[in-house]
Amino acid sequence: MLEIEIDGQKVEVAPGSTVMQAAQRIGKHIPHFCYHKKLSIAANCRMCLVEVEKMPKAVPACATPVAADMKVHTGSEKAVKAQRAVMEFLLINHPLDCPICDQGGECQLQDIAVGYGGGESRYREEKRVVFNKKLGPLINTDMTRCIHCSRCVRFGQEIAGVMELGIAHRGEHAEVMAFVDRSVDSELSGNAIDLCPVGALTSKPFRFGARTWELVRRPSVSPHDSLGANLQVQVKHDRVMRVLPLENEAINECWLSDKDRFSYEGLYAADRLTRPQIKHDGEWHEVDWQTALDYVVRTLGDIRKEYGADAIGALLSPHSTLEELHLAQKLVRGLRSENIDSRLRQNDFSADGRRTGTPWLGLPLAALSTLDAALVVGSFLRKDHPLMAQRLRQAQRAGAKICRVNAVADDWLIPLSAEVIAAPDRLAASLAAVLAALAEQTGQAVAASCQAAVAGITVDEAARGVAAALLNGERRAVLLGNLAVQHPNASSLQVLAAEIARLAGASFGFLGEAANTVGAALAGAQPSKGGRNAAAMLREPRKAYVLLGVEPEFDCADGVAARAALMQAASVIHLGSFVGSAAEYADVLLPIAPFTETSGSFVNAEGRLQSFSAVVPPLGDARPGWKLLRVLGNLLGLPGFEQESSEAVRAEALGEGDLATCLDNGLDGVQARLDAPAQGLQRIAEVPIHFADPLARRAPALQKTQDAAVPQARIHPETLTGLGVADGEVVRLRGSGEVKLVARVDVGVPVGCVRVAAAHPASLALGPMSAELSVERA
Repeated sequence: MLEIEIDGQKVEVAPGSTVMQAAQRIGKHIPHFCYHKKLSIAANCRMCLVEVEKMPKAVPACATPVAADMKVHTGSEKAVKAQRAVMEFLLINHPLDCPICDQGGECQLQDIAVGYGGGESRYREEKRVVFNKKLGPLINTDMTRCIHCSRCVRFGQEIAGVMELGIAHRGEHAEVMAFVDRSVDSELSGNAIDLCPVGALTSKPFRFGARTWELVRRPSVSPHDSLGANLQVQVKHDRVMRVLPLENEAINECWLSDKDRFSYEGLYAADRLTRPQIKHDGEWHEVDWQTALDYVVRTLGDIRKEYGADAIGALLSPHSTLEELHLAQKLVRGLRSENIDSRLRQNDFSADGRRTGTPWLGLPLAALSTLDAALVVGSFLRKDHPLMAQRLRQAQRAGAKICRVNAVADDWLIPLSAEVIAAPDRLAASLAAVLAALAEQTGQAVAASCQAAVAGITVDEAARGVAAALLNGERRAVLLGNLAVQHPNASSLQVLAAEIARLAGASFGFLGEAANTVGAALAGAQPSKGGRNAAAMLREPRKAYVLLGVEPEFDCADGVAARAALMQAASVIHLGSFVGSAAEYADVLLPIAPFTETSGSFVNAEGRLQSFSAVVPPLGDARPGWKLLRVLGNLLGLPGFEQESSEAVRAEALGEGDLATCLDNGLDGVQARLDAPAQGLQRIAEVPIHFADPLARRAPALQKTQDAAVPQARIHPETLTGLGVADGEVVRLRGSGEVKLVARVDVGVPVGCVRVAAAHPASLALGPMSAELSVERA
């Protein structure tokens, strides 16, 4: 450690640290604009000039490395004079529009100008004006305010992984802009708004919505992906106005994905459910809570009496809170039914009853940034897990080797060391080849559960490259993504991937699909012995369904089958925040509060329990889901529904033990097997990032982004030629039903496959996410 002195105060810092970092260690503020702790050093704003003894000129604190016995003065006459001069230059062309600027009240330029700006400007010439840029539906621009700190440019290059903004021209003609005819489409683009120290980049959905001093700030947790990003929800007059990141280095650092940031708009969608409703003679009628609950109790009782408890099934959203999931499964089990599931998009359930614990990430989230090697299996990583992808991107920038075995070669914006791209029916064989290559390179024997799959497998150079990359360094991980978990042979992929991790000395885990994928398993929201899983409940329709936060046609692996099963049911009890298409198949709608209007908990991919409170009161007559389920339990006469708070429900759900002891990715007695070759064109289906859950599907700004565009049929050029179809032609695709989509050439899709997104109205009629399709010219 080196000892230096800052304004007479001594501080010890590591060699290589900067004066700025040393000042921050002792709480000394040095004014700055371009410096940010997560970005590279640019030193182009010059606002952080300080005096260092024995140096002839003031130097930038952000770019000056410390030296032994260095003496720094941040408030000396020399430093302040330099800082005032910089501030005067920064304000020469800056518009005097603070009263109408959305950044007003939280603007670094405003704050620093108070201390270092002059009382009036000496600049009498015409000010420079810069035309605004069209960056897309999320970011609003007022580029005359830009001070060219380059934070937004560096963020794109270093954190988002794609250079969407740059600085063109020179000197006073410099402008920050996107490439010609391009918008900013990164799934992390909203972070540029936070990084901008002035009002050049602001939130388009929030524009002119409120002043910062009018907002009440309350902490919460994101209900979307398995990260569980920490949120600062800003509220005015009991309405959510804006969502910003709440810094937590162990989880989301200081970043948010656009889905976490802008999905709050969906809270006030036109089909928001705010009153209980019952369908009578084909017409919907608003009723009071007592009438609605009496109807549910009577209906469930009648169906149980006439058809038996097994005629009742429950489909539960993994985006629901731990408390809601626990009470929902407890209520259905209280009715003597085991037909309960939250794994709605899963196809293979052969591992049920063979797991040794609750599947999880296998390592702390923060450890992803420090890995030396990682193998990601079957994942649309960048869109399914934006901030996990960002951590792996940082690991790669630090020298880690990232490799993948995947069904599609989409761009993760991470330079890969090796990859194997194979059709879905070849994924297990590809993993077996990597496993065989790893056994060759390490000299270890393959476990008995994988020997049949490895026997006779051909090991190619791509498999050897993945195996070699995975052996890099000491900190290694093998991670299974959503595509692998939802694969028809998912259990074999898990067994093979776990064995690869064992031979490589790596951790093994699941990236996770939803905010409470881990929490749902802990809460028991899965069938026990004798119960039907989600797929079986739709394949063998029940007489009554309880839906918790689910839109089955979009949230299930086969939306067509889900809709058909619900349409034939005698009763569908919909507990949700939105009406959606439930008005067509449900007979009672019970409004439950979304995550901003209820207290609850999520357990993220690393097994971290995060609880939160309501930030606004429930809208209309909506009620917290756990309270509604507790009352239903009481009215049904079931024992164990006396909880007075969500904390009491959480304590009951998790018990007294350590949560970590429940986390285990082991499987007992499952043999890996290879898939039989497909006979037709195989569908590869991702769930678009802004269609993964009901809230994101209703956020207007998110639905205007490129990520929400109508799906296309993406096909390898060789396959497309064989079909006699040209790029850009409309084709007819047939699965359970048929749809017409535009065909696009995509060399990242394996030959013999068609990539068509699921969970979208335009592709809904195709049915199963994993199936064979026929394609012809329309």
